Amino acid sequence: MKRIFLIVLDSVGIGAMPDAADYADAGTNTVKSAASSPYFHMPNMQKLGFFNIDGMEWHEGVDKPEAVIARMKEASRGKDTTIGHWEIAGVYSPNPLPTYPNGFPEEVLKEFSEKTGRGVLCNKPYSGTEVIKDYGDEHVKTGKLIVYTSADSVFQIAAHEDIVPVEELYRYCEIAREMLQGKHGVGRVIARPFVGKDGNYTRTSRRHDYSLLPPSTTMLDQLKDAGKAVIGVGKIRDIFAGKGITEYVYTQGNADGIEKTLAYMDKDFEGLCFVNLVDYDMLYGHRNDIDGYAKALTYFDEKLPELLKAMKEDDILMITADHGCDPGYTASTDHSREYTPFVMYGSKMTPANLGTRDTFSDIGATVLDYFGLKPEFNGKSMLES
Repeated sequence: MKRIFLIVLDSVGIGAMPDAADYADAGTNTVKSAASSPYFHMPNMQKLGFFNIDGMEWHEGVDKPEAVIARMKEASRGKDTTIGHWEIAGVYSPNPLPTYPNGFPEEVLKEFSEKTGRGVLCNKPYSGTEVIKDYGDEHVKTGKLIVYTSADSVFQIAAHEDIVPVEELYRYCEIAREMLQGKHGVGRVIARPFVGKDGNYTRTSRRHDYSLLPPSTTMLDQLKDAGKAVIGVGKIRDIFAGKGITEYVYTQGNADGIEKTLAYMDKDFEGLCFVNLVDYDMLYGHRNDIDGYAKALTYFDEKLPELLKAMKEDDILMITADHGCDPGYTASTDHSREYTPFVMYGSKMTPANLGTRDTFSDIGATVLDYFGLKPEFNGKSMLES
């Protein structure tokens, strides 16, 4: 019974791509910045060959890596979660998803207000914790929705659960998702419910993302059509708007994501378990928290032996990322345009360094090849021919 566990370490980039300057990201290197922390320690990934990947010469490698390794180059334009994951699954995006550094245009907000019957507050790029601190009282008083964005392609709606019931907030997000297509087709519309009173507000765990549908066939679609399981762990289901997913489970952070992955390793299925571990990006990269980022990488490394031990004979473990988010790059808290790592381990795999690949889609092609399927997209398998 063949199984692949594909783990995306969200934002764990390994160095600026040649066009990084076009994105104001020249010189970024997420892992190298994290490695400057005394809390950084990744001996288990080192054994697999993580530091033997192209461009990782700044850290000591090993003489005989235990895994197949490669450096992945993003062919699509952009540097966000949606485009990165889509390309891993075989979707090439020639244009970056739209962002709104000056807020959304008036015609968008006017239509949104007309369709929801509520006014709008904020309309700026904002920290999610700060925006409810600064606008929460006015929202509670007026019932107007807090609409904000970030450096990512997102339309976020924050509302107090006592003022706007969560199901109603979700309905407003569905309205926004239907509106925001074409030139205003943001990657995600996000519901951001919160609770509290008198300026002391906290976000709840009932966040929900509404993504664009992938515009073309993905490896997930092909696996599902072939009768294979396609299991999403974390925000995978949201990133693909459910398309091609046969089963999914949400997570509460990296530790929970790893535990849920281990639980799936203990189950019988044939197909793909696709995992996103988001804390690197959400909690540390966007907050320029080098030590926090280092601790999160170290934690994954400490759990890696447990993951490897849980693998069965025909299992393959793939570890990669979707973009960078350099915690040491003080000029920005945005994602960074970086190469990503690829580590592939299995008891029947012959270790090899495959150099630098032209597209993340080679990962999707490799997944399909393992199950005897030919990709309906541009991508080359990294399995032995």
